[in-house]
Amino acid sequence: MEWHKYFGRKQYNKTPETMWKEEDNKLKKSYSFKDFRAAFAFMNKVADVVNEMNHHPYWTNMYNRVSFELNTHDAGDVVTEKDHQLAAAIDRIYNA
Repeated sequence: MEWHKYFGRKQYNKTPETMWKEEDNKLKKSYSFKDFRAAFAFMNKVADVVNEMNHHPYWTNMYNRVSFELNTHDAGDVVTEKDHQLAAAIDRIYNA
């Protein structure tokens, strides 16, 4: 499976999307879902893409909320093109 083609059609009963914010040398964004199961299903799909890209984010989950902070450790903990690609993939999964 190629990460850039990995986008299912399942709906997650989610809140409207917001933009990624770049601050503190990180891309940041949070997503809210109907419940924990929906949030966890989203995280599983993102995990497949993360592993395929070999670009592992800092992320947290609290009940129905999943938050990300993206930067590239190997580049000195700054935002790189790889972070923007992962952010776009996460958005596509969320919007699928």
